[in-house]
Amino acid sequence: MDKAIRIRLILMNFFQWAVWGAYLTSMGSYLVSVGLAEKIGLFYAMQGVVSIFMPAIIGIIADKYIPAQRLLGLCHLIAGAAMVGAGLYGHSAGADVGFGLLFALYTLSVGFYMPTIALSNSVAFKVLVKNGFDTVKDFPPIRVFGTVGFICSMLFVNFMKDVDGIQFQHTYNQFYVSGIAGLIVFLYSFTLPACPVNRQAKSQSIAEALGSKAFRLFKNRGMATFFVFSMLLGVALQITNGFANPFISHFKEVPEFADTWGARNANALISISQMSETLGILLIPVAMKFLGIKKVMLAAMIAWVFRFGLFGLGDPGPGVWMFILSMIVYGVAFDFFNISGALYVEQRSSDDIKSSAQGLFMLMTNGIGATVGTLSAQAVVNHFVYNAAEPSWSTAWYVFAGYALVVAILFAICFKDPGKGPYSKVA
Repeated sequence: MDKAIRIRLILMNFFQWAVWGAYLTSMGSYLVSVGLAEKIGLFYAMQGVVSIFMPAIIGIIADKYIPAQRLLGLCHLIAGAAMVGAGLYGHSAGADVGFGLLFALYTLSVGFYMPTIALSNSVAFKVLVKNGFDTVKDFPPIRVFGTVGFICSMLFVNFMKDVDGIQFQHTYNQFYVSGIAGLIVFLYSFTLPACPVNRQAKSQSIAEALGSKAFRLFKNRGMATFFVFSMLLGVALQITNGFANPFISHFKEVPEFADTWGARNANALISISQMSETLGILLIPVAMKFLGIKKVMLAAMIAWVFRFGLFGLGDPGPGVWMFILSMIVYGVAFDFFNISGALYVEQRSSDDIKSSAQGLFMLMTNGIGATVGTLSAQAVVNHFVYNAAEPSWSTAWYVFAGYALVVAILFAICFKDPGKGPYSKVA
C-alpha cells in the first residue's frame, strides 16, 4: 500500500510538470518563427502576473469549497483545453498568427495552470499525512519526478518532428503536447485519494492569502532588505526560459554553426539546466549549514552572473562547453535562491504567519520580480537584437550579467549576515 501511494503521487508530479516543460523553454522559438519575437516578454510576464493573485484565489476555494484533488483536475481541464486551443489556432493560422487570440488562449491556460503547482503540492502533503508518511522525508523523492517529467517533456518536443521534418520546439505542436499532458492530469485526478475540505475553517481573505499578514516582517530591517533583494534577483528567473532557445537556435542561420548539434537541439541542451537543478537541491542542506543564508544567496547571484555571461561568450561549436557550464551553474543560481530563500523565510517567521510569509516571498520573486524582469529583458533584446542594425545577442547577455553582478555587490554591502543559523524569529 505504501508503495502504491508513492507511485500514484509520482505519476501526478510527473505529468504536472510535463505540462510546463513542453513549452516553457521553447515557446520563445515558436514566437520568433511566427513574427512575434518582440512579444516574447509579454507571454512570459503573464506567468508572473497571474501568479500574483490566481494561486491565492484557487487556494481559498480548495481550503473551503472544492476538494484539492478535484480542483486540481478542473484547473488542468481548463488550462489544457486552452493550450490545445492555442495549438489549433497556430495550426490554422500558419505563419499569419495574430498576437491577440494566441495571447488570450495562452493567458487563460497559464492563469489556471500556475495555481496547480501549489495544488499538486497540497494534494501530495494531504495524502502523505493521511497515510502516515513523513512529508519532510518522503515528499522530496516524489517531487523530484516532477523535474524528471519536465525534462522528458523538453526532450520530447526537441526530438519529435512534424510531417515537414520541423522539430516541435519550433512549432505550435508544443502546445498540443502541453495541453494533452494537462488533460491527462485532469483524468488522473479522479483516481487520486480524497482531500476533504474544512468548511468550518476560519475564512481567509485574498489579501491574507497573498501574504498581507507577513508584511509586518518589513519592520525588521534585515528581513526588509532580504525581501527587496529577493525581488531584484527574481528579475532574472524567467529570462533564460524566454530567450535561451531563440538565442541558441539562431546559430542555425550562421554558416559556421549551422550544422552543429547544439544549434539544432537547443531544448536538449537547455535540459541540462533542469538536471543540474535536481542535483542543486541536494547541496542546499549542506550549504545552509556551513555557509549561512547570506553566502548562499551571494552564491546564487554570482551563479546568475556566470549563467548569463557564459551565454554571451559561448557558441554551439568550439565554445559549446561554455553553454554546458552555463547550464550546470543554473542549479546553484535557481535552487540556492528559491529553495534556500523559502527555507530562510520559514525559519524567520512566527507560526501564525508562516504561510503568509511564503506567499509574500512568492509575490516578490515569481510575481513582481519575474514580471518586471521579463518585460525589461524583452526591451533589452529588442534593442540589441530584433531592432538593431547589427544584432548582438552577446551584448544582451552581458547586460543581464552586469545587472546580476550589481545586485550581488549591493546585496553584499546592504544585507547584514545573520550567521549560519538557527535563525531567530522576527515576528
